Amino acid sequence: MPRVLLIEDDSSVREGVELGLRRRGHDVRSAPTGEAGLAALDGFGPDLVLLDLMLPGMNGVQVCRRIREKSQLPIIMLTARGDDFDMVVGLEAGADDYIVKPARTDVIEARIRAVLRRIDAPGSGRPATEFHGELAIDRVGLAVSKSGRRLALAPSELKLLLHLSAAPEQVFSRQQLLEHVWEHSYHADARLVDACVRRLRNKIEDEPGRPCYIQTLRGFGYRFGPL
Repeated sequence: MPRVLLIEDDSSVREGVELGLRRRGHDVRSAPTGEAGLAALDGFGPDLVLLDLMLPGMNGVQVCRRIREKSQLPIIMLTARGDDFDMVVGLEAGADDYIVKPARTDVIEARIRAVLRRIDAPGSGRPATEFHGELAIDRVGLAVSKSGRRLALAPSELKLLLHLSAAPEQVFSRQQLLEHVWEHSYHADARLVDACVRRLRNKIEDEPGRPCYIQTLRGFGYRFGPL
């Protein structure tokens, strides 16, 4: 089972989530502050971080940015209702998903599994590595490089790119991408898609403001464009 680092300052939430995940077989370590959570990263070696957005001292957005400076470790933010602005900032900072508190353990575990789930390998008739201009996508090794330089993509960014590039020129609505990439079915979570597209463009496009790979069709959604 995945090892989970929980960074949450509310003791009742922390204890409840920790107990629920441990009952389901997860190895969980918790920290009450962002600073303590960052200190626990190397020693614990988690597979995923559950990160509260509103922390004392170093807040969740700052912690997320610190993690992203050196790692693409999957991050799911825990947010309170009404934290919409800060939540969007957290997604822009590199979080892969978010959960609104309070949340049942089965919901949290489902989101954990969705973020960690590996992409299926390509069929036998499809090359393992595809080349799109300077962009190389290795569907078996789950790696992406541009001009020979490997790109560090967070799990949600990689899954989104793999899904879009599997069907070049096909337009996917935000709802379709939520269901296939994040395995959500809530229309309000469309901001997950938009934030991830912006982050991905910043990494793969020469000019993020004039994208060639991830194109927007206003009123319809996104597609992987021909080069």
